[in-house]
Amino acid sequence: MYARPAPATLGSTIHDLSRRLRRLSPSCGPVRLIGIDGHAGSGKSTFAGQLADALSGAPVLRLDDIASHEQLFDWTERLLTQVIEPLDRGETARYAPYDWRARRFGPFRLLPPAPVILIEGVGAGRQALRPHLAHLLWMEVPREEAWTRGRTRDGEEQREFWAGWVEAERRHFADDPSRPFADLLVQQCEKGYEVHSGPA
Repeated sequence: MYARPAPATLGSTIHDLSRRLRRLSPSCGPVRLIGIDGHAGSGKSTFAGQLADALSGAPVLRLDDIASHEQLFDWTERLLTQVIEPLDRGETARYAPYDWRARRFGPFRLLPPAPVILIEGVGAGRQALRPHLAHLLWMEVPREEAWTRGRTRDGEEQREFWAGWVEAERRHFADDPSRPFADLLVQQCEKGYEVHSGPA
């Protein structure tokens, strides 16, 4: 069961959170790397975009660009090699984003070190990444509700993909759960978000 905390307004919550994140110690070279994890359809991308704006345009790395049809969750080595290790050295990361329609990796993108970088996607809080994170945020939405949102968002065209995804996500979180290690839980409410302490 998910507890319902006292409501907070979007503006104060987002900006209070951004100030909190700025005060953290760097965790990956000069970067404060913030993971935003949760079930598919839980609102990670929308929240990450709003938080990035509150952080004066902090870069957002979307794990949809790192994963692929063949490797829904088996992308750790690619992320470490292309992104984490260069940032840890204070260098610009260079990664090839995956094109989900063309089913191939595209031209490389550059990701220079920044005071705060957000990593958003299912698996952002996996065990192999946690040592590099300054904070882990978990989107507090029950999985069935999140998956229903995701299916509605993606429509009939993606029905077959979702059937495979749900099973893959179940296996991933059974083997490598993120929520128990979250520093903060983020819950969407009628007017914005509520942010409260996580299990970690």
